[in-house]
This record gives sequence, structure tokens and C-alpha cells, in this order.
Amino acid sequence: MQDRKQELQETLALVIKKYRKTQSISKLANEIELSKSVWAGIEKGKRDVQISTFWRIAEGLDIKPSELLKEIEIKLGNEFSFLEDIPAKNS
Repeated sequence: MQDRKQELQETLALVIKKYRKTQSISKLANEIELSKSVWAGIEKGKRDVQISTFWRIAEGLDIKPSELLKEIEIKLGNEFSFLEDIPAKNS
């Protein structure tokens, strides 16, 4: 499961970098009230974000949270799941 979490974080990082383009990390982080170090950690794929932070990031990048999530889903592919490593419950 840790590998999938890392994959998700790295994919989020790629998508955020794509949308941020030439905008300053400092400016965006300040705009959404997030520290520059936290933003940098997210862009490096080292931070797991809460939904509220995810939402603020999307707004800071001027896209809908659903669009940001959809792009992440596309990049991860249909086979991505956190549930694959969880054993089935015995009935």
C-alpha cells in the first residue's frame, strides 16, 4: 500500500507542476495560505494532502478540483487501487 500511496503523491506532483507552469511557488502558496515548504513537498511527491488542501491547490491553479482529480485518475490508469493488497474478508 505504501508504494501506491507514493505513486499517487508523485502523480499529483506531476499534474500540479503541469498546471503551475511558470507561476511562482511562493506566490501560489501565499495565495492559498500554504507554506512554501509544504507546497514544495507536494510538488516533490513527498506529501500526502488532505482534501481541503487539495481543494485549495486546485483553486490556486484556477481549475476545478474534479478536473485535477480526473487528470490524476487518467495518469494512474484504470488498474490503480489501494484495495489490491487488502485480503478479502472471510464470510
